[in-house]
Amino acid sequence: MSEEHTPMARSREVPASGYNGYLMLLVALGLTLVSAWGLINGISTLDYTGSAFMLVVSIIGLFVALFAWGGFYMIQPNQGAVITLFGEYRGTDRTEGLRWVWPWMGKKKISVRAHNIHSERVKINDKRGNPIDVACNVVWRVKDTAQAVFDVDDFKEFVNIQIEAGLRTVGARHPYDDFEEGETTLRGSPDVVNRELQVELNERLAVAGIVVDEAGLTHLAYASEIAGAMLRRQQADAVIAARKKVVLGAVGMVEDALEKLSADGIVTLDDERRAAMVSNLMVVLCGDRETQPIVNTGTLYQ
Repeated sequence: MSEEHTPMARSREVPASGYNGYLMLLVALGLTLVSAWGLINGISTLDYTGSAFMLVVSIIGLFVALFAWGGFYMIQPNQGAVITLFGEYRGTDRTEGLRWVWPWMGKKKISVRAHNIHSERVKINDKRGNPIDVACNVVWRVKDTAQAVFDVDDFKEFVNIQIEAGLRTVGARHPYDDFEEGETTLRGSPDVVNRELQVELNERLAVAGIVVDEAGLTHLAYASEIAGAMLRRQQADAVIAARKKVVLGAVGMVEDALEKLSADGIVTLDDERRAAMVSNLMVVLCGDRETQPIVNTGTLYQ
């Protein structure tokens, strides 16, 4: 009997109700100075009148002033502060400059700047099962600070793990090289693969409130154990393609030569002589070595 799992409730970023830190700085500084002045005068008054009222008020005011100093925090550009009250999320403050909240409220700063990660080389199997080494570069940033802080344990470690997982997923969808015409490959279709990788990572990192602005492969090669065999296969494919192009070109040249000879009436060829000429021309045009001319003093049949 399987247990039903309740889906995790996702957090959502909301603005925090912080205060202008510069105004509160004047208040805290003024309260500190007044309390210090009252403390000094309270000691003098206590010696003359025996009344400790001013001294007690000044001490309380000084403690309040010192307590107020703990509510200040600074926010730089492209930075946010997650505000909590006894563990309860109370919003994110993104207002730049000196800010202030009640000192008993927690403040956790989160950078929302763009981060650049170059992943380690990962060995995966492509669509045909060939082992390959791949690596990628990813540009990401925090979009929702509440999700990044509360929905995952460590969002930076989460990003690193999901990048490797996404790289494995996308790499397994396509073959390394194109042995079939029109097929999307890791080596031959970088734009398509990079877009797929970006989409895959955005889907995986959405739970952490993170968006990927750019993703692309930076390293792609066959694994060392098959690199030599695959290199020979690529060389063979290149040789076959070159031979095919040479043969097609030679056929066209022979066809043009025969048509020119017939059109100008230079020589009349029967089927046997035509076949012999085609054979000789193809040998000359397709051979790797220079041909040696042979002068025939007889006829074609002797």
